[in-house]
Amino acid sequence: MRGVFVDANEALAVIMERLEKPGDPKVRIHRDPDIKPEQYPEILDGAEIAIVDHTALPTEVAKKCTGLKHVVFLGTGARSYMNPEELAELGISVHLIKGYGDTAVAESAIALMWASARVIAMMDREMRAGSWLREDGMQLTGKTLGLIGFGGIAAEVARIASGSGMKVIAWNRSPKSHASVEFTDLDTVLAKSDVVSLHLLLNDETRGMITREKIFAMKPGVILVNTARAAIVDEAAMIDALKSGHIRHAGLDVFNIEPLPADHPLTKIPNVTLSAHSAFRTPEASENLIEAAWVHCRRIVKG
Repeated sequence: MRGVFVDANEALAVIMERLEKPGDPKVRIHRDPDIKPEQYPEILDGAEIAIVDHTALPTEVAKKCTGLKHVVFLGTGARSYMNPEELAELGISVHLIKGYGDTAVAESAIALMWASARVIAMMDREMRAGSWLREDGMQLTGKTLGLIGFGGIAAEVARIASGSGMKVIAWNRSPKSHASVEFTDLDTVLAKSDVVSLHLLLNDETRGMITREKIFAMKPGVILVNTARAAIVDEAAMIDALKSGHIRHAGLDVFNIEPLPADHPLTKIPNVTLSAHSAFRTPEASENLIEAAWVHCRRIVKG
């Protein structure tokens, strides 16, 4: 059984090679992170396993990938790139990797929160342009952080935020408990939080879940942080709330269109801090990610 890492950047390729063990299934590394979906059949060349970092795999393209039986997706957000149910009907199983970057993403969410509270990116831009902008920031000690969704990443966010003197409340679709976190209903989280941070997987239930109504149910002057998936939020409503000041500032790592076009409305709004879907990108997380991919490949081959 053969595998192909179809869209490896150089850093992940090097880790993939280093973590290979004697007796592992043969995995060819295609060192090109910018492939197009229509290249899948040629790149896979009949291989049974596709290791995918970020390239969309439309169902119509998958039908042309003779021999493909398994997709090892490097992360949890495969639904943003493919339809697992449609692939399953073709006999292709999609395998996810969870937990590899919980600390990395949590630290990024915290960084976006603090940068948003103290408008650091805004002052940086203004100073580089020759303006001595001095803005009042939001002091976060004693403020309430509301977490929507509570998995491994949110637990790490709660740990860091609690240690910095914030009160942490949370809502999750299934019952959870965690030290120093008060679990409550979604309406309460929206109404009481000075900062709202999203930590949900994207699926049919969560797509568009943060509606215009929910955005304007948030406390006026709220900070919104999203390191999950952009499609969870009504983007147009969020932009309106940013322009009106209802949302004081947003720290965003995820977008409906990636890469984010230079002329996108979010690039024109001053009270937004942007990062390029890179919350998970640390050497430690990459190591965990590729090791987990190898574990999937070994398990698949053993049946």
